[in-house]
Amino acid sequence: MNFINPKTDFAFKKIFGSADSKDILISFLNAILYEAQPVIEDLEILDPYLAPKIKGVKDTYLDVKAKIGGSKTVIIEMQVLNVESFEKRILYNATKAYSVQLKSGENYNLLNPVIALTITDFQMFEHLETVISRFCIKEKNNRVEYLADELEFVFVELPKFDKTLAELETLTDKWIYFMKSARTLRSVPEELGNVPELRKAFTIANEANLEPDELEDLERREIFIQDQRGAISKATRIGIEQGIRQGIEQGIEQGIKQGNVTLIVRQLEHSVGQLSPEIQTRIAQLSAQQLENLGEALLDFASVSDLTTWLQAHNNRQ
Repeated sequence: MNFINPKTDFAFKKIFGSADSKDILISFLNAILYEAQPVIEDLEILDPYLAPKIKGVKDTYLDVKAKIGGSKTVIIEMQVLNVESFEKRILYNATKAYSVQLKSGENYNLLNPVIALTITDFQMFEHLETVISRFCIKEKNNRVEYLADELEFVFVELPKFDKTLAELETLTDKWIYFMKSARTLRSVPEELGNVPELRKAFTIANEANLEPDELEDLERREIFIQDQRGAISKATRIGIEQGIRQGIEQGIEQGIKQGNVTLIVRQLEHSVGQLSPEIQTRIAQLSAQQLENLGEALLDFASVSDLTTWLQAHNNRQ
């Protein structure tokens, strides 16, 4: 058997966000958020999975969204690429999910808690040894919690998890192992198959059970991710090489900027299509801050005209 990679946003939503995945998601969230205690007994999956036509990176937001306990909202995102301003995007998505609960004129006491659960295929907090980390709002000096239950951020860093099958002890261990290793397995291990929800997750993840268009979308998504990883690696290498050749701080900064330009151009061409040499020149003339702003703005571009409009608005003349 071949299993789709749950670390891709497409597969993650297929497994955890489908209409019939409620029991899978309950087990997973109890394992990750509540140390496998049956705190969540029921939930509602919001905007359940439908077979997508993946066009670009902006399709990666909010892979699964659910309401638990009748009021609390959990937004879940699987992220394989450590892209610029990713941390700010998490904060934006969480606060947006919190604020949109109210309509104009409604009382603030109608606001319900939001948990932002983020699973990464890279290390976010190198100074922390734990696989799962939790953050809430606290007073800076005395660490006193402030409305701690209203907004919570939970991170699962898959690279930090190094247990083997024989070392899996808890339901939490088993779900993290599934997330990290399912793609490499050729059968359902007994250690995981004895959990009904995990066994069902493997059934959904079995490539043999996917429609042809779903397999095509999955392949395109994996190619896109590999291209982006290659672009990030190349951009870093170009920046370092050019910096070393110039041998001075200004040269290092310019080399890194050129690497960032290469990365942004590649991301734009994946999202909106081929860019003319003229537009690429205009992008290369942007300042470092403008490049950073463009790196965030491009996630919302649907066409080349969106890009040219942005460039004109930022005083980058043709």
